[in-house]
Amino acid sequence: MTTARAARRAIFRLGGVVLAGTLLAACGSGSSSERAGGKVTITVDLFGSFGYKEAGLYAEYEKLHPGVTIKQTATQDEADYWKSLQTRLAGGGGLADVQGIEVGRIASVTQQQTDRFEDLRKYGADKLKGAFAEAKWAAATGRNGEVLGLGTDVGPEAMCYRTDLFKQAGLPTDRTELAKRWATWDGYLELGKQYKAKAPGKSAWLDSVGSLYSIMIGQEEERYYDASGELIWETNPALKKAWDASVKASHAGLSAELDQWSPQWNQAFAAGSFATIPCPAWMLGYIKGQAGESGKGRWDIAKLPGGMGNWGGSYLSVPKAAKHKKEAYELIAWLTAPEQQVKVFAKQGNFPSAKGAIAEIARTTDPYFSSAPIGQIFGHAAESAPVQVLGVHDQNIAQQITNALSEVERKGLAPEKAWENAKKGVANTLG
Repeated sequence: MTTARAARRAIFRLGGVVLAGTLLAACGSGSSSERAGGKVTITVDLFGSFGYKEAGLYAEYEKLHPGVTIKQTATQDEADYWKSLQTRLAGGGGLADVQGIEVGRIASVTQQQTDRFEDLRKYGADKLKGAFAEAKWAAATGRNGEVLGLGTDVGPEAMCYRTDLFKQAGLPTDRTELAKRWATWDGYLELGKQYKAKAPGKSAWLDSVGSLYSIMIGQEEERYYDASGELIWETNPALKKAWDASVKASHAGLSAELDQWSPQWNQAFAAGSFATIPCPAWMLGYIKGQAGESGKGRWDIAKLPGGMGNWGGSYLSVPKAAKHKKEAYELIAWLTAPEQQVKVFAKQGNFPSAKGAIAEIARTTDPYFSSAPIGQIFGHAAESAPVQVLGVHDQNIAQQITNALSEVERKGLAPEKAWENAKKGVANTLG
């Protein structure tokens, strides 16, 4: 272990988030690696923002482990990242010591690619099982018990909203009252129609129907596959419900019609182009980054309509072709330990998957989001969200559906035709 700071009461501020509680020790790694020549460079390849560099964790680890240098590369778009990773895995070259894996891809690793990733039990990962949420650990476990990744964050869901825009439209801004008003998705869409009638400027109710679909399907246990591994997405009533609600929002003109992760979507956070956005915990850091300092105090967070859910989350894995496997494992065990997960949450809003970290942040508030009790809101969502059935092609199917919804939203395509396009897209993706 690293030097323990367990059992010490502490209050600290990182990235504007206020944390209070017992700071837990970072277990599972910390002994210095035995390296030829005393120096090693550990390469880390990720997508999006895992928050390690931003929270200063690489620098901290290098200080704790003299001779270790960490070099990170990152691809913003996860789909591009995954495509590149598959090419490199097939060829066996160009792989980093540590590769990030999105939760929607982890079933591909555990069911189809166990021969390409290290079984982390050989480095002692089996001893960490009790430290993680059960569902998080199980998802990265192979059929023969292989541990193929350590969990980073999970994506408990809530609703982020602009209090200033709500006030201008004559809507209530209290998070408790709003949670009651939009207890159901029908209630959320009805409130959206009220907003549209008095919307300030050219602002819309939500950013895109794709984000509405993603958050709703994240509330379901079975989405694209059933527990036996059979594809069910075409006949799944829960998926149809999310699709129909998204189409309804589009036809009602409630969407800003923005493609998520596009430059226009990024600019819209600061411009006030939409009043609400379904937000998993990891979205908080993104909103801060895009809305900037001027957005502080204008945003708030309320309970999600329709129940609890999960959208996103990731793992850190070590490819068999990695040059420094042992050192890579020591790094990811340290990065995913409770203390480090707390720091990343404080800086980026990425919600922990380690049990100790979840307990630590229970009383966290965020001044940027009007001092919303984010530890309580997201903690409750994380505890109550269903354990999702994950399939090999979850991410690919989801992408085809959101592409089809974008055709409804931005091109005015009939929903029936868009659904047929989604079916064709999935068929092509699955080969």
